[in-house]
Amino acid sequence: MFGFSALLIVVIVLALIFDYINGFHDAANSIATIVSTKVLTPFQAVLWAALWNFVAYFVFKEHKVANTVAKTIHPEYITMTIILAGIVAAIVWNLITWWFGIPSSSSHTLIGGFIGAALAKVGHFDVIEMVNLGKTVLFIFLSPIIGMFLAFVITVLINWIARKSHPYKAERWFKRLQLVSSAAFSLGHGGNDAQKVMGLITVALLLDRNGGAPLAENAPILETMLQNSWIPFACYTAIGLGTMSGGWKIVKTMGSRITKVTPIEGVAAESAAASTLILTEAMGIPVSTTHTVSGAIMGVGATKRLSAVRWGVTINLVWAWILTIPVSAIMAAIMYWILRHIFNLPA
Repeated sequence: MFGFSALLIVVIVLALIFDYINGFHDAANSIATIVSTKVLTPFQAVLWAALWNFVAYFVFKEHKVANTVAKTIHPEYITMTIILAGIVAAIVWNLITWWFGIPSSSSHTLIGGFIGAALAKVGHFDVIEMVNLGKTVLFIFLSPIIGMFLAFVITVLINWIARKSHPYKAERWFKRLQLVSSAAFSLGHGGNDAQKVMGLITVALLLDRNGGAPLAENAPILETMLQNSWIPFACYTAIGLGTMSGGWKIVKTMGSRITKVTPIEGVAAESAAASTLILTEAMGIPVSTTHTVSGAIMGVGATKRLSAVRWGVTINLVWAWILTIPVSAIMAAIMYWILRHIFNLPA
């Protein structure tokens, strides 16, 4: 890191800490169904998920999601203090929701923090790139719906294909298939979520090289990211290590409180969520793995009967989803004020 300023190093370290927390916060998304169906023990499951989180580094090379997150705010308005305030607020909110077992979105926490800090500095909404924010907000609602629809369809198809199979034999096969579907989901999780801070680290690197001066509207964010391979490598490593740390408080909510799942239904839920994540990654849209897999588990439950889904728990999850961006934005605005006026950081 020779030549990096102290503030840039702080940003990089905190960004990787966020990725680590993101990993253990979202570990439950990757392992909830495979643990609840007893295909793997919790310890085996987190190792399996962490492995495929890191394998995503070798699969997703275009970094479209990272580019979208970095351009949620117009580059000319971004400063080191804004990035720092956004990341710190996102870390705090992630730890709060983890502590209380609330499966909120790490992705939207970070985006909300980034926006809140920028608004605290500029004071008007022109700072926001509305097209990128619009896609993100739209998929807060679309990603769980897509996951739910795909899971419903896949479950119906699987049940029809396996209708004449011996139940015990079918369950054995689907327990093996769950290893594949959970790996695919963890791959999608790594590909989508590890990229969130990659964009912010890259913007911070450009600001450092520019002496803190404002960036141009057409700043080469994606090009710089591609030229500095240590950025994605560090982020994928951090999220993989975080996943290995687990997220046991949220496993219970994701794995059993929404609806009970069998190995067949676990394959359907994970396959649907993985498909949604890989599709949105290809489109460059940052989505929540929490939202997506929650919707998929609901879709599986709905194939039995609508009452099989515990809608009271689901409604609480939806409220957590809706509140994440505004709450993290407010926290980041407060953090920006603290960094400016107490720590005397530049605007």
